[in-house]
Amino acid sequence: MEVILLEKIENLGSLGDVVNVRSGYARNYLVPQKKAKMATKANLEEFEKIRAELEKAEAEAVAAAEARKAELDGITVHITANSGVEGKLFGSVSPADVSKALVATGVTVERSEIRMPDGPIRETGSHDVLVHLHTEIDATVKVVVEGDGEVSSIIDEIDAEEAEVEASEEE
Repeated sequence: MEVILLEKIENLGSLGDVVNVRSGYARNYLVPQKKAKMATKANLEEFEKIRAELEKAEAEAVAAAEARKAELDGITVHITANSGVEGKLFGSVSPADVSKALVATGVTVERSEIRMPDGPIRETGSHDVLVHLHTEIDATVKVVVEGDGEVSSIIDEIDAEEAEVEASEEE
């Protein structure tokens, strides 16, 4: 089924392209979301009349995404999580956790904008996370995952007790 794209869609095409997609994708997603129109002769003529408005709206969206990118680039977020001695987390840091941490810093970010291609973070340390702002614009945020230290303090206490026991046995 051929449709006219009313905005740039990642991995499909840009504004004004006539592309061939599966009919279910067109009927259930593209047309209801007003991202595309059926490629009929009447719709093609109507699209040419409103092309300038759509291009202007697309340019405004790109400019807004660029402004958000400038705001996000260089931000470092610290997240504390339960961890073991070797830096392995008990659980993981997900996009929702990163989103909450960014919102706490005063930046508006949706969970769906966070991209973690390698999956959730499962180790302490510094990690780079992408924030997908527009089809062509991604910002990079540094996420520092720190262990909560509970486990290491318990291990330190156990080691101290063992040292006392060994010292008392030697006497």
